[in-house]
Amino acid sequence: MGRNAVANIQELAQFDVIIDVRTPAEFALDHLPGAINCPVLSNEQRVIVGTLYKQVSPFAARQRGAQFISRNIAEHLEKQFEGKPKDWQPLIYCWRGGMRSGAMVHILRQVGWSAAQLHGGYQAFRRHVVADLEALSPRFRYVVLCGKTGSGKTRLLEVLDSMHAQVLDLEKLAEHRGSVLGAIPDQAQPSQKGFETLLWQKLQSFDASKPVFVEAESRKIGSVSLPITFAAAMQDKGQLITVEAPFAARVKLLIDGYQHFLADPSAIKNLLEHLLELRGRETINRWQSLADQGDWTTLVEELLEHHYDPSYLRSAKMRAGHYAAAQIIELNDLDPSAINTAAKQLVS
Repeated sequence: MGRNAVANIQELAQFDVIIDVRTPAEFALDHLPGAINCPVLSNEQRVIVGTLYKQVSPFAARQRGAQFISRNIAEHLEKQFEGKPKDWQPLIYCWRGGMRSGAMVHILRQVGWSAAQLHGGYQAFRRHVVADLEALSPRFRYVVLCGKTGSGKTRLLEVLDSMHAQVLDLEKLAEHRGSVLGAIPDQAQPSQKGFETLLWQKLQSFDASKPVFVEAESRKIGSVSLPITFAAAMQDKGQLITVEAPFAARVKLLIDGYQHFLADPSAIKNLLEHLLELRGRETINRWQSLADQGDWTTLVEELLEHHYDPSYLRSAKMRAGHYAAAQIIELNDLDPSAINTAAKQLVS
C-alpha cells in the first residue's frame, strides 16, 4: 500500500486530494482548505442514524449506517474515483477520525490506493487552527487603516494588494461590509469556524518581516467575530493610518459601491429597520421614503451625517490616545489616481 493508513495534520501536503466524508451540512460550516465533499451519509441519513442510536440502540444505528455508507461509497467509486491511477493518494477525514472515514479508507485501500485517514478528523484540524491563530496573530506588524465610512479604505486595500503588499481584507473574508448596510445580496456569510479557517489560511501565507495592511473593524463583522487574540494583536501592535476624504467624494463612493440598493430599494429599507431603536421611527420613515424616491444622494448624506460619522467619532473618542498617534493620509478626491498615489505612499 505504500504509506501508513493514518496521517496527521502536518502531512496534508503529501496527498493528492483531501476528502471530507461528512454530510454536506457539516462541510458547509467549515472544512479543511481545498477539501472536496464526498459524503458517506447524507444530511437526512445522518438524522436517521442518530435517531436510531437514541431511540432504539447503537447496534441498530450501526447496522443502518453501514447500509447507507456502503451504498454511498459505491456511488463515489463509480463517479468521483473512477479512473484514478494506482498511485493515487487520498486523505480521508470525518468528524473525529471514526467510522465514516475509516470505512472509506478501508475500501479504497482494498482497491489498491494508498488512502489514509486523518488522525482525529476535523476536530483535530479545528484544534490546530485555534491554537495556530493564537500563535500567529501577534507575530505581525499591522498597518491599520481607519477613517470615516466612505473614505476609500477598501479601495486602498485593493490597490495595495495589486502592488503585492500583504493585505488582509477582513470584510472580503467575512463576505460582509461591516456595517448595518453591509450585507451582500444573495451572499451568505461563512460560519464562525469557516471565517476563522479563512483568516488562519491568510495569516499563514504572510511573511512576518513585512507589514500587513488591514482595515480597522469592530469586533463583529456581520454575524462573525474577530478572534480575541487577533483583535488584541491588531489593536496593540497596529500602526494606525487615518484616511480622510472630502464629504462629497465619500457620498459618491458609497453610491457607486452600493449599486445593488439602487436596483432594489426594498433591501435598504429592510436594513434601515435595524436602526429604529437608535434613530427613531420618524427618521427611519424619512430615510425609507428617500429610498423609494431614488434620492440616493440625500439618503447617503443623511446616513453619514446622522449615523456613520457620529458613530465613528464616538469610537475615536473612546480611544483618543491611540487615534492621536495615527498618521493622516488626506485624499483630495477618491478617483483611481488619488488612491494609487496614497497606496504608493503607504508602501514606501
